[in-house]
Amino acid sequence: MSDSVPPPTIIAWFRAHHRQLPWREPGVTGWQILISEVMLQQTPVSRVVEPWTQWVQRWPVPSDMAVESVGEVVRAWGKLGYPRRAMRLHECARVLAERFDDVVPSDVDTLLTLPGIGDYTARAVACFAYGQSVPVVDVNVRRVVARAVHGRQHPGSPARRDLAETQALFPLADDGSPTPETPTFSAALMELGALVCTAREARCEACPLEPTCDWVRLGRPQHDRPARRVQKFEGTDRQARGRLLDVLRGTSGPVERSALDLAWERDPGQRARALDSLLVDGLIEVTDDGLFCLAGESR
Repeated sequence: MSDSVPPPTIIAWFRAHHRQLPWREPGVTGWQILISEVMLQQTPVSRVVEPWTQWVQRWPVPSDMAVESVGEVVRAWGKLGYPRRAMRLHECARVLAERFDDVVPSDVDTLLTLPGIGDYTARAVACFAYGQSVPVVDVNVRRVVARAVHGRQHPGSPARRDLAETQALFPLADDGSPTPETPTFSAALMELGALVCTAREARCEACPLEPTCDWVRLGRPQHDRPARRVQKFEGTDRQARGRLLDVLRGTSGPVERSALDLAWERDPGQRARALDSLLVDGLIEVTDDGLFCLAGESR
């Protein structure tokens, strides 16, 4: 399996072609990398750079964020989508400030105890912030491994074996232990999937793995399973939730129900459902006099 993804080749490619992203610069802290990883979940890199830069300037350490209301953090989240991520990050900041002296832990098991931190994010922080030799598997890595190692156009259903298969590709020292270049190798797999070996287009002529890729060797066979359905956004409850949140993010205080009604007029039932879900999620609150505001701003 390791012959299909030669580490020296892909590491050399990464050093020559990787994107200059601010969270990859020297001196970036574990907290700042944690912010980037949370923001990057289901969100394109191009939309993350500016808000990430603003956030690390505004909240350079967890305690700076912890003293803010959760509503202010949700307001700063803006249009990144899935605003519960902001709420969980605020909760995580409070735990880091109170229990970890503003320092993000370096090991996966401890990271997994933090609010809102799942397996991927824990591994990404351990790897990219602290140089831990742990496999970091996102959809881009899974695609590269599926093509280069297994000869499939697209990966199958998510499975725990992805971690073991990716770890088996690590560059190894003579004694069989991972080399210090493992984090660079992990970043290179992701970058290759994001820039060259993409879901929409496989630019094999620009790929450093083309000479050893099993998918190329087999003639680039087409995916033989039903295509994944692309989730629409227009007209969904998620869009309705976003419109209601936009109203509250754009104000400095509580608003009347009528202001929210105007934000989503097309379907009153869907609007009521979206509003109820925002209340249940804890993203917004109702004041004592029946007005609506972001969480933590009712007083």
